[in-house]
Amino acid sequence: MKTIRFPDGTTVPALGQGTWMMAEDPSRRGQEIAALREGVELGLTLIDTAEMYADGESERLVGEAIAGMRDRVFLVSKAYPQNASAKRLPRACEASLERLGTDRLDLYLLHWRGSVPLAETVEAMERLVAAGKIVRWGVSNLDAKDMEELVAAGGERCQTDQILYNLTRRGPEHDLIPWLAERRVPVMAYSPVEQGRLLAHRGLAVIARERGVTPAQVALAWLLARDGTVAIPKAGSAAHVRENRAAADLDLSGTDLARLDDIFPRPRGPVPLEML
Repeated sequence: MKTIRFPDGTTVPALGQGTWMMAEDPSRRGQEIAALREGVELGLTLIDTAEMYADGESERLVGEAIAGMRDRVFLVSKAYPQNASAKRLPRACEASLERLGTDRLDLYLLHWRGSVPLAETVEAMERLVAAGKIVRWGVSNLDAKDMEELVAAGGERCQTDQILYNLTRRGPEHDLIPWLAERRVPVMAYSPVEQGRLLAHRGLAVIARERGVTPAQVALAWLLARDGTVAIPKAGSAAHVRENRAAADLDLSGTDLARLDDIFPRPRGPVPLEML
């Protein structure tokens, strides 16, 4: 599988597993745990979660899923912006570690920008690195201007920016993604199939049918074909995980990519960074 390199030299698979909206239905818990474990077995070893997801229950579910295989997993979680202060970030991190049943996070992200000064968050993140609680840190939902401020505030060791990015959300290609690419900071793309809404798009369905694959696989393959991009789709069943994994082996032709550009053109100019 294609891999992506973080600025510190660490590599991860370009296709990972997201967990947004998992652990919200107790009747699906066993199926969701099985899906995450199947993903790890298939090489989707990056798992992304957050203290916000299901009020922490997503982290507990991930912890249960990775029991006995923690060293095979690149574990990512995110902190609320109100918890990103010098006083509160260590407590938030400890709570996430406890729910996940681990002693460290491979990557810890600021979920979105709030009122806490970025310099304070950077310092708090670096202290967590020094304490061995996290291996590296990054951000989520920060636009190019925010990233400039982050670096000016001492955040040059930021490893990624996790953003909403898919065929229908191409605004970041104008400013944010080139800014990140220049500094070799990868994008982590959440909601890569627009929470399933892309699957009903007629143009996408036509290309998928011609290739003998699913619309979701085409949408994922489009992201995976882009340099410096990690896609983190959610899959609530083992069958869905296997469908996602197959997308990593789908090579879209130049013609396919050109048609997708025609069907899903990027905005003509910069637009505010979108969030879900």
